[in-house]
Amino acid sequence: MGSTGVDFRSVLDQVRARAEQAGVFDSVTREGDSLICQAKGSAEPAIYRLSMRDDSLHVSLEMEDRWLSESIEAALMNSGDALEELLDDELAELGYEGAEPTYRHFRSEAMRFTFESPIPVEGLEGEAVAERAAQFLLGYEACFRQLGDMNQSDD
Repeated sequence: MGSTGVDFRSVLDQVRARAEQAGVFDSVTREGDSLICQAKGSAEPAIYRLSMRDDSLHVSLEMEDRWLSESIEAALMNSGDALEELLDDELAELGYEGAEPTYRHFRSEAMRFTFESPIPVEGLEGEAVAERAAQFLLGYEACFRQLGDMNQSDD
């Protein structure tokens, strides 16, 4: 994970506690080596996922509904805002100090429309890794809640 001596299961447990405390998800569960958070208020089912892959930590927003994904894309296009900047703003609100995040948007092998960002944890140890992961998970939720039909209560 780019950090020595980090127990990923412990990171997941710590982030799960933060996610539950934040109260911004319908549910928060562990599934194997992933933390799955059900989006609250989205027009169609969507999940936020914290996972380990290829020795690095990632956060993602995943949905099966093309319309929901396209509503996010359209909101970004119509506003002219860059997703990286919106995410960076939300992360700053959560105390993140680091490089502007990157993301990629793709359709996964599981046929889910996915927005995904690597979480930079190089040089971090123990609880600092969990804090960074929580910042990115909660930052993703705060960022995407504002886009498209991710918050149908705004209609």
